[in-house]
Amino acid sequence: MDLHQRQQFDVLLQTATERFVIRLEERHRGADAALAALRGDPAAATTRVAEFVAAVFQDFLLDNADGAAFILRSLPKRSIAAHRTTIAAAGTAEDLLLRLAEGLFAEVLLTKTLESLEQRGGYQAVGPGAS
Repeated sequence: MDLHQRQQFDVLLQTATERFVIRLEERHRGADAALAALRGDPAAATTRVAEFVAAVFQDFLLDNADGAAFILRSLPKRSIAAHRTTIAAAGTAEDLLLRLAEGLFAEVLLTKTLESLEQRGGYQAVGPGAS
């Protein structure tokens, strides 16, 4: 992968992570509550991340074979073993590429989101009267 493409992927991942973290913090009223929600119900977290990733792929024009290939080239060392049901459910080659790219991107996004929420939770300002 060319360096400029790697940089584009990194910016995409950072942007997606920031947007997802903000959305979760607003929905759950803070980083700690958002983190607890993600960790407390992994199935719901997976669904939320998948829906968000589908929207990101659409917004950034990655919801096609070329976009999926860009994502897959950016994540060459990620394991696809966990995505067997995704692969089995695919119809066309483009469907397969999209589902696989979305699944792998969702994994990375969730990891980055958890890291970001942990950091943000640790840096939250303490309100008046708190000890």
